[in-house]
Amino acid sequence: MEKKYVIVGDNNSISTPMNRKEATDKVKEYEKQGISAYIVSENEGKRIKESGKFNTPKWE
Repeated sequence: MEKKYVIVGDNNSISTPMNRKEATDKVKEYEKQGISAYIVSENEGKRIKESGKFNTPKWE
């Protein structure tokens, strides 16, 4: 079974599960539109949805 991913947006919105290529392509489109979004595993997406907490990664 193929691993699924979800996209977490700026406002903690969570997409439906998709394969890695679809998720990557969608995040690239968001970037072109100036929207910050992150790819996480489907399981992590469920945890974020339940807790309502997403820790934005810091790239320092």
